[in-house]
Amino acid sequence: MTSELATRIRSAGLRVTEQRLAVLRALETHPHADADEVRQLAARELPGLSLPATYAVLNALTEAGLLRRIEPAGSPARFERRVGDNHHHVVCTGCGAVDDVDCVHGAAPCLSPSSTSGFRVTTAEVTFWGLCPACQAAEAITTTEPERT
Repeated sequence: MTSELATRIRSAGLRVTEQRLAVLRALETHPHADADEVRQLAARELPGLSLPATYAVLNALTEAGLLRRIEPAGSPARFERRVGDNHHHVVCTGCGAVDDVDCVHGAAPCLSPSSTSGFRVTTAEVTFWGLCPACQAAEAITTTEPERT
């Protein structure tokens, strides 16, 4: 996998570094991680990796098109390796978990605004909000427990 990642980094016009490889590997197993989570995961390989260095790597990889940055309201920015399509996200209002939702109509921008004000729309970003299965289960347990007096 490292040689594939190195090839992708070079193809994006970037120099291959251990920090960039570690960040991409971290996001392979933990998509939608925030910068601190990425740093913690990548630091397993590179113990000296700092948070500022992680931000620099995330920004470089995002600008190069190797990562996508998403910013759900009320949450820190999160990063994912799934790029090049117009998928959306579902966010749990209980625990903050994030998952992908494929575009309903397939092609970008997959939604048509009622007015574009002259803009050429290329992407639609939709965030669905709700409770993940784990939070639903926890909610069901707390609502079915009898009150103790």
